[in-house]
Amino acid sequence: MADELPRFTPLQRLIHWLMAAGIIAMLFIGVGMVSTIAATHLTLVSIHKPLGVALLALVIIRIAVRFRYGAPPLPVDLPSPMKLAAKASHYAFYGLMVAMPLIGWAMLSAADYPITLWGGFNLPPIVAPSRELHALLWDAHRTLAFVFFTLVLLHVAAALFHALVRRDGVFQQMAGGARP
Repeated sequence: MADELPRFTPLQRLIHWLMAAGIIAMLFIGVGMVSTIAATHLTLVSIHKPLGVALLALVIIRIAVRFRYGAPPLPVDLPSPMKLAAKASHYAFYGLMVAMPLIGWAMLSAADYPITLWGGFNLPPIVAPSRELHALLWDAHRTLAFVFFTLVLLHVAAALFHALVRRDGVFQQMAGGARP
Protein backbone atom coordinates (compact mmCIF):
# COMPACT_ATOMS: atom_id res chain seq x y z
CA MET A 1 0.00 0.00 0.00
CA ALA A 2 1.02 3.61 -0.54
CA ASP A 3 1.37 4.32 3.20
CA GLU A 4 3.80 1.41 3.58
CA LEU A 5 6.13 2.35 0.73
CA PRO A 6 9.36 3.90 2.05
CA ARG A 7 10.22 4.94 -1.51
CA PHE A 8 9.01 4.40 -5.05
CA THR A 9 9.57 0.90 -6.45
CA PRO A 10 12.53 0.30 -8.78
CA LEU A 11 10.07 0.05 -11.69
CA GLN A 12 8.49 3.40 -10.78
CA ARG A 13 11.92 5.01 -10.52
CA LEU A 14 13.03 3.52 -13.86
CA ILE A 15 9.91 4.77 -15.65
CA HIS A 16 10.21 8.19 -13.98
CA TRP A 17 13.81 8.72 -15.10
CA LEU A 18 13.21 7.34 -18.61
CA MET A 19 10.27 9.68 -18.99
CA ALA A 20 12.18 12.61 -17.51
CA ALA A 21 14.94 12.18 -20.08
CA GLY A 22 12.41 11.69 -22.88
CA ILE A 23 10.29 14.69 -21.91
CA ILE A 24 13.27 17.02 -21.60
CA ALA A 25 14.53 15.76 -24.97
CA MET A 26 11.07 16.33 -26.47
CA LEU A 27 10.91 19.89 -25.19
CA PHE A 28 14.29 20.75 -26.69
CA ILE A 29 13.58 18.86 -29.93
CA GLY A 30 10.30 20.76 -30.20
CA VAL A 31 12.06 24.09 -29.79
CA GLY A 32 14.59 23.02 -32.42
CA MET A 33 11.82 21.95 -34.81
CA VAL A 34 10.04 25.29 -34.72
CA SER A 35 13.28 27.27 -34.79
CA THR A 36 14.71 25.99 -38.05
CA ILE A 37 13.82 25.22 -41.61
CA ALA A 38 17.21 23.63 -42.27
CA ALA A 39 17.61 19.95 -43.12
CA THR A 40 17.84 19.18 -39.40
CA HIS A 41 14.12 20.06 -39.13
CA LEU A 42 13.14 16.77 -40.78
CA THR A 43 15.52 14.81 -38.57
CA LEU A 44 14.05 16.41 -35.47
CA VAL A 45 10.49 15.70 -36.66
CA SER A 46 11.41 12.06 -37.36
CA ILE A 47 12.62 11.76 -33.74
CA HIS A 48 9.82 13.80 -32.16
CA LYS A 49 6.90 11.74 -33.49
CA PRO A 50 7.94 8.22 -32.39
CA LEU A 51 9.40 9.52 -29.13
CA GLY A 52 6.04 11.15 -28.37
CA VAL A 53 4.27 7.84 -29.01
CA ALA A 54 6.80 6.01 -26.83
CA LEU A 55 6.22 8.52 -24.02
CA LEU A 56 2.46 8.06 -24.35
CA ALA A 57 2.91 4.29 -23.98
CA LEU A 58 5.21 4.81 -20.99
CA VAL A 59 2.78 7.13 -19.22
CA ILE A 60 0.00 4.58 -19.61
CA ILE A 61 2.27 1.98 -18.02
CA ARG A 62 3.32 4.52 -15.39
CA ILE A 63 -0.27 5.26 -14.41
CA ALA A 64 -1.04 1.53 -14.13
CA VAL A 65 2.06 0.98 -11.98
CA ARG A 66 1.15 3.96 -9.81
CA PHE A 67 -2.34 2.56 -9.22
CA ARG A 68 -0.82 -0.82 -8.39
CA TYR A 69 1.92 0.32 -6.00
CA GLY A 70 0.87 3.79 -4.89
CA ALA A 71 3.37 6.35 -3.66
CA PRO A 72 5.25 6.99 -0.44
CA PRO A 73 3.55 9.46 1.88
CA LEU A 74 4.70 13.03 2.02
CA PRO A 75 6.44 14.09 5.25
CA VAL A 76 3.99 14.69 8.08
CA ASP A 77 5.56 18.07 8.85
CA LEU A 78 5.26 19.32 5.25
CA PRO A 79 2.99 22.39 5.29
CA SER A 80 -0.47 21.84 3.80
CA PRO A 81 0.03 24.32 0.91
CA MET A 82 3.17 22.40 -0.12
CA LYS A 83 1.30 19.10 0.04
CA LEU A 84 -1.45 20.58 -2.10
CA ALA A 85 1.12 21.93 -4.59
CA ALA A 86 2.83 18.53 -4.76
CA LYS A 87 -0.42 16.70 -5.47
CA ALA A 88 -1.67 19.32 -7.94
CA SER A 89 1.63 19.37 -9.83
CA HIS A 90 1.61 15.58 -10.15
CA TYR A 91 -1.94 15.62 -11.52
CA ALA A 92 -0.85 18.35 -13.94
CA PHE A 93 2.15 16.25 -15.00
CA TYR A 94 0.01 13.18 -15.65
CA GLY A 95 -2.52 15.28 -17.54
CA LEU A 96 0.17 16.85 -19.71
CA MET A 97 1.99 13.55 -20.26
CA VAL A 98 -1.23 12.12 -21.70
CA ALA A 99 -2.52 15.26 -23.44
CA MET A 100 0.64 16.38 -25.22
CA PRO A 101 1.15 13.28 -27.40
CA LEU A 102 -2.58 12.97 -28.06
CA ILE A 103 -2.80 16.61 -29.12
CA GLY A 104 0.29 16.15 -31.29
CA TRP A 105 -1.23 13.06 -32.90
CA ALA A 106 -4.54 14.86 -33.49
CA MET A 107 -2.69 17.92 -34.84
CA LEU A 108 -0.82 15.83 -37.40
CA SER A 109 -4.00 13.94 -38.26
CA ALA A 110 -5.79 17.25 -38.84
CA ALA A 111 -2.95 18.30 -41.17
CA ASP A 112 -3.21 14.92 -42.95
CA TYR A 113 0.42 14.12 -42.05
CA PRO A 114 1.29 10.52 -41.23
CA ILE A 115 2.87 9.57 -37.95
CA THR A 116 5.51 7.10 -39.01
CA LEU A 117 7.01 4.97 -36.30
CA TRP A 118 9.94 2.61 -36.43
CA GLY A 119 9.84 0.10 -39.25
CA GLY A 120 7.66 2.29 -41.45
CA PHE A 121 4.49 1.64 -39.42
CA ASN A 122 2.01 4.55 -39.59
CA LEU A 123 -0.45 5.36 -36.84
CA PRO A 124 -4.02 5.86 -38.02
CA PRO A 125 -5.41 9.40 -37.99
CA ILE A 126 -7.54 10.21 -34.94
CA VAL A 127 -9.32 13.26 -36.39
CA ALA A 128 -10.42 14.22 -39.88
CA PRO A 129 -8.24 16.62 -41.87
CA SER A 130 -9.08 20.24 -41.08
CA ARG A 131 -6.95 23.37 -41.43
CA GLU A 132 -8.85 25.13 -38.65
CA LEU A 133 -8.51 22.22 -36.25
CA HIS A 134 -4.82 21.83 -37.13
CA ALA A 135 -4.18 25.51 -36.30
CA LEU A 136 -6.08 25.22 -33.02
CA LEU A 137 -4.24 22.05 -32.01
CA TRP A 138 -0.87 23.50 -33.05
CA ASP A 139 -1.48 26.49 -30.76
CA ALA A 140 -2.61 24.20 -27.93
CA HIS A 141 0.43 21.91 -28.36
CA ARG A 142 2.82 24.88 -28.36
CA THR A 143 1.18 26.59 -25.38
CA LEU A 144 1.06 23.40 -23.35
CA ALA A 145 4.72 22.77 -24.15
CA PHE A 146 5.56 26.05 -22.39
CA VAL A 147 3.35 25.04 -19.45
CA PHE A 148 5.07 21.65 -19.39
CA PHE A 149 8.53 23.26 -19.43
CA THR A 150 7.53 25.56 -16.58
CA LEU A 151 6.21 22.60 -14.60
CA VAL A 152 9.46 20.69 -15.19
CA LEU A 153 11.45 23.66 -13.85
CA LEU A 154 9.20 23.88 -10.78
CA HIS A 155 9.52 20.12 -10.25
CA VAL A 156 13.32 20.29 -10.39
CA ALA A 157 13.27 23.26 -8.00
CA ALA A 158 11.03 21.34 -5.58
CA ALA A 159 13.27 18.27 -5.81
CA LEU A 160 16.33 20.38 -5.03
CA PHE A 161 14.46 22.09 -2.18
CA HIS A 162 13.67 18.70 -0.64
CA ALA A 163 17.21 17.40 -1.24
CA LEU A 164 19.24 20.43 -0.14
CA VAL A 165 17.05 22.52 2.16
CA ARG A 166 14.47 20.33 3.88
CA ARG A 167 16.54 17.12 3.66
CA ASP A 168 13.34 15.24 4.42
CA GLY A 169 13.88 12.14 2.28
CA VAL A 170 11.40 13.10 -0.45
CA PHE A 171 14.18 13.38 -3.02
CA GLN A 172 15.59 9.99 -2.07
CA GLN A 173 12.17 8.38 -2.57
CA MET A 174 12.65 8.82 -6.33
CA ALA A 175 16.41 9.21 -6.65
CA GLY A 176 17.37 6.30 -4.44
CA GLY A 177 19.98 6.34 -1.72
CA ALA A 178 19.59 6.39 2.02
CA ARG A 179 17.06 8.68 3.64
CA PRO A 180 18.62 11.40 5.78
